[in-house]
Amino acid sequence: MGNFNIVNLTKYLRLTKLKKINGMEPLAERLRPVSLETYFGQKHLIAEGKVLRNAIESNLLPSMILWGPPGVGKTSLSLIIAKQLKRPFYSLSAINSGVKDVREVIEKAGEKTIFSHEKPILFIDEIHRFSKSQQDSLLGAVEKGSITLIGATTENPSFEVIPALLSRCQVYVLENFSEVDLKTLLTFAITNDVVLKTKQIQLLEHEALIRVSGGDARKLLNALEILVNTTGTSEIIITNELVLATIQKNLAVYDKNGEQHYDIISAFIKSIRGSDPNAAVYYLARMLKGGEDPLFIARRLIILASEDIGNANPNALLLANNCFNAVNVIGMPESRIILSQCATYLACSAKSNAAYMAIGDAYELVDKTGDLPVPLHLRNAPTKLMKELNYGSNYQYAHSFENNFVYQEFLPDPIANTLLYNPGNNAREQEQRTYLNKLWNKKYNY
Repeated sequence: MGNFNIVNLTKYLRLTKLKKINGMEPLAERLRPVSLETYFGQKHLIAEGKVLRNAIESNLLPSMILWGPPGVGKTSLSLIIAKQLKRPFYSLSAINSGVKDVREVIEKAGEKTIFSHEKPILFIDEIHRFSKSQQDSLLGAVEKGSITLIGATTENPSFEVIPALLSRCQVYVLENFSEVDLKTLLTFAITNDVVLKTKQIQLLEHEALIRVSGGDARKLLNALEILVNTTGTSEIIITNELVLATIQKNLAVYDKNGEQHYDIISAFIKSIRGSDPNAAVYYLARMLKGGEDPLFIARRLIILASEDIGNANPNALLLANNCFNAVNVIGMPESRIILSQCATYLACSAKSNAAYMAIGDAYELVDKTGDLPVPLHLRNAPTKLMKELNYGSNYQYAHSFENNFVYQEFLPDPIANTLLYNPGNNAREQEQRTYLNKLWNKKYNY
């Protein structure tokens, strides 16, 4: 059926009439479970006698991290827990909340605690997007027990949540829905939803709907609703062909876990390499709007700064590294500005891949020549025996000579005079070329 990875349906809903139909919430909201009995999936956690079910029913709820892929019920489970335990519920999104927002919510939660014995629940969606300072701001309240933290993440918390906070939380892993689960959900929606059950909908084929959802139950329901509303008739036969013709035509594509992830980051890097800041910032926006991890982008910029700019502009690596550190500290949404500054600077910089080519050629040379012995005069001689074997003998200390240079051989004899680093054709590296030729008297044919 070809490539049809479709994501970001939630963003599309904000731009269409599906946000509310005759005052009704979208299908995914209408079908959101309201109790553990109606909660879909995750039986290993919430079935009778399972660990999280026991914690809820005994009202001994720890602060926790819910780790799992998108659309497996992390938010719904948090809402159900708060409802069942009759606790005040506060919610923040790590995408658009800062330290100030966290502190304000913790303060409000603390006020609630004064007048109630029920500890408030603070739910933070995409907690992995919180910077270290933002996560630090949660520590005091979690330690004191003034709130119960529930953090939702699609990323491994071992790497994305600071150790001090992670050690105070129980991690629960939510599992992917199977194809059978998702087909069951589609059937349930068609036969039980207040709107869909009034129509004559036949689910003839389900594979394309499941594929375009990426296994995300929320996106699956959103896709079904788009399909039903776009078709505009009461009699609908759902086929894979109909899904592809309708959904793909209406959605901008970015899948941070699929092929688009690699295509867009590739276009982004190639735009910077090609010195086009306009295309670079366009692809940057597509990634960030699609939910890409800002630190993933920042890491790629560090690599590019050496691979494609290198010694043509050594400041590029410094800026890219500082960009990564700043993004890690600041978090979204402000990090978009830092990434934009770095990407446009790198795009406008002089380019050279000389350092990249040099290490590549050196790797090949090592593979071909094997383990050549280091010349005796370059070897370390920490013992008397080594000195007697002439280790380090005749080595000439460069700083003892004029201009801190003395002509001597550093490569093993079989590969002497091999040129690996060839400075690029730009102002800075031309200076290097001139300098090296002056020192080595064209030994390496620069």
